[in-house]
Amino acid sequence: MLKPIFPMRLNSRCVLSNIIFCASLMMIGLWSLLVHPAFAFFEKKEITAYWQTHSEDSSVEIDHTTWGELLVTYVMQEDGVNLFDYGAVTKRDRHRLQQYLDLMQAVKVTELNSAEQQPYWINLYNALTVWVILEHYPVDSILDISYQLLTRGPWSEALVEVEQQKLSLDNIEHDILRPIFKDNRIHYAVNCASYSCPNLQSEPFTRNNLERLLERSASDYIRHKRAVHVQGGKLVVSRIYDWYRDDFGVNDEDIIVHLRKYAHNDLVIQLKDIVIISGYEYDWSLNEPMSD
Repeated sequence: MLKPIFPMRLNSRCVLSNIIFCASLMMIGLWSLLVHPAFAFFEKKEITAYWQTHSEDSSVEIDHTTWGELLVTYVMQEDGVNLFDYGAVTKRDRHRLQQYLDLMQAVKVTELNSAEQQPYWINLYNALTVWVILEHYPVDSILDISYQLLTRGPWSEALVEVEQQKLSLDNIEHDILRPIFKDNRIHYAVNCASYSCPNLQSEPFTRNNLERLLERSASDYIRHKRAVHVQGGKLVVSRIYDWYRDDFGVNDEDIIVHLRKYAHNDLVIQLKDIVIISGYEYDWSLNEPMSD
């Protein structure tokens, strides 16, 4: 007769220890398969390499009219912050948004020129974010939306398919827009449906207005206190400058130089003798108008 691997008599502490040990091994194995940086690194490289393809001879322009009409209808400004009136969106306009997303997914993006590709990805990101909120509305924060266990927010979920490539919001921002176009103003263009996020502009990005809207987006954000404010002589900024520090420089001084470029007169004076960032803030509340 075979002897049991473990003694027949186990006290409760031993049982609990073994359960915890086994659960830990399972979690480590799952992590290794799904989220280990080595696997993510190769996947990101492949995504970025694929979407770098473009055709500079192409004169094709994407029609963003529907998205523009929805923005004009539902984006409103309060105290320098652009808010989206999710609660007012009609059933018809939800259907129009879905049609726009279907249209965008049918585009052969790699056959566009690079000037058309950048606004394409920005608009797709923003329209998809609005769609996600509407699918779960009412919701207090985008962080309350989750498609997978142990995740907060919808960013890692593959929500669209373009050229037979399934893409998430994270893929669009971090594997396409940031590494391919290498412009830190991307952070002011894509909107995460939160109060502390840079404004969702009231018009779609196009190849013709791209530079103007990127500059306006940066200026609008940095000139608002949710992005930058000086309190008791100490500089407090949005967590965007912490999360994506490498996109703005190697240290606090580089970020402050960037802030000065877009700051208004009063803020320029306040930033004059400041060389370090003292704190970071971010409000994840949904970017919608307050109900009466």
